[in-house]
Amino acid sequence: MAEYSLLSLLKNAWSGNRDWKPAWRKPDPKPEYDVIIVGGGGHGLATAFYLAKEHGITNVAVLEKGWLGSGNIGRNTTIVRSNYLLPESIRFYDFSVKLWENLSHELNYNVMFSQRGILNLAHSPAQADDYIRRGNAMRHGGGDGVWLTPAEIAKKVPGVDLSQNARFPVVGGLLQPRAGTARHDAVAWGFARGADRRGVDIIENCEVTGFLRDGDNVTGVKTSRGEIRAKKVAVAVAGSTGRVMRLAGIDRLPIESHVLQAFVTESLKPFVDTVVTFGGGHLYMSQSDKGSLVFGGDLDGYNSYAQRGNLPVVEEVMSEMVAMFPSLARVRLLRSWGGVMDMSMDGTPIITTGPLPGMYLNTGWCYGGFKATPASGWLFAWTIAKNTPHEINAPFTLDRFHRGAIIDEKGQGATPKLH
Repeated sequence: MAEYSLLSLLKNAWSGNRDWKPAWRKPDPKPEYDVIIVGGGGHGLATAFYLAKEHGITNVAVLEKGWLGSGNIGRNTTIVRSNYLLPESIRFYDFSVKLWENLSHELNYNVMFSQRGILNLAHSPAQADDYIRRGNAMRHGGGDGVWLTPAEIAKKVPGVDLSQNARFPVVGGLLQPRAGTARHDAVAWGFARGADRRGVDIIENCEVTGFLRDGDNVTGVKTSRGEIRAKKVAVAVAGSTGRVMRLAGIDRLPIESHVLQAFVTESLKPFVDTVVTFGGGHLYMSQSDKGSLVFGGDLDGYNSYAQRGNLPVVEEVMSEMVAMFPSLARVRLLRSWGGVMDMSMDGTPIITTGPLPGMYLNTGWCYGGFKATPASGWLFAWTIAKNTPHEINAPFTLDRFHRGAIIDEKGQGATPKLH
């Protein structure tokens, strides 16, 4: 019987729901593992799951300094898309969308993936040309993209201000129909349960405080719960990459940590059934299954590890939302949060072996961490298991910045020394 099948639900309902097995165990750390993954966020958990499922490597520990879901996996706007421009990015993120499409079935856990599409609004002829170029690149790379006229946008998103008197008149929009949203904490729980059932130890409240070295080789970690040795040590800690890698003696990386805020309103009746982005600024918005509008904007604009933002960005994001949807002017904001982004200098992630022997690094996700979760885990697991990258993440090396082989994804990364 599948763990969450209809028969299982009926059986447990009949017994008063007293016999459910915990989604994951609470083991004490063992002295040694084949693989240690530092970071129990979405990417770390997905890596552990695919190490066990695809490569049969189950003597794995995932070390999380807090509780599962307390980091970036629960601090985003839940958007999944692959509407990028460059071939390396399209191939990677489209692979991720394909994994998303079967993820609930693969995990036997409903991650509530909803392919409601994403619509990028264009507000000038030049911006329309740029979006059409990107849509053509997506289709050329095997993805999906459709150009919509203002009349077609009016039918799909009736609340958008399409009047000629709008401050930012809409001239068209690029729609990716296969994009959508997923329940972010369900993704963490689903990967955690799937990894646990395959024998992976998920150890919460276990902070890494240092790395064990034998010469240059990394042989384990020091933690708040003692030393743990491992043949391979992988780091997937998103916005904390700089701090954790400094513990290994790596004090220079081509990334910056920035705060990115997200917001939720009070619940509304059905208002918008797709993800909409505002091309006149930087805003993206969707409506959750509970009716709240979930939206976010740009970075706060300074380096920080704080999981909170500041009011000027709140004001900017709200003004952009009202410019796009004037009817939302009196909707009340319910709550907000900040996630810490590890912004690479070319807007493209790093999934690689190294930078020390025995170490593997997953970082530089910029705005794209949540949508990349399954592909990041799948490809990082491949890289760890085989000690070489898969052809999809082969361009995402760390040394591309030394070689000048950057993948400049339309300036989506931070601008060095700008702030």
